[in-house]
Amino acid sequence: MTDLSKIIANKTENPLIISPENVQSQEDIELERKLRELKFKQELRKDWILFIVRDVVIFPAAILFIFAASGYSLFLHIHG
Repeated sequence: MTDLSKIIANKTENPLIISPENVQSQEDIELERKLRELKFKQELRKDWILFIVRDVVIFPAAILFIFAASGYSLFLHIHG
C-alpha cells in the first residue's frame, strides 16, 4: 500500500501547498486545548454530582424505606 498524499504530490509539478486559512495559529491551538479541558472538567463535575445524588442519597433512602416498610409490616403482624 502506498500513501495517497505521496501519489498526489508526485503527479503534479507543483508541490502541495497548504493554504494559510487551514493553518491554525498557536493561540488558537492553545485556546482549543483549554476549551477541551474545560469541557472535560465540566463533564467530570456533572458525573460526580450525578453519582452523589444517585448512589449516596437515593439508593440509601430507598433501602431505608424498604427496611422501614418491612419493619412496620412485621410489627403489625406480631402485634395484630
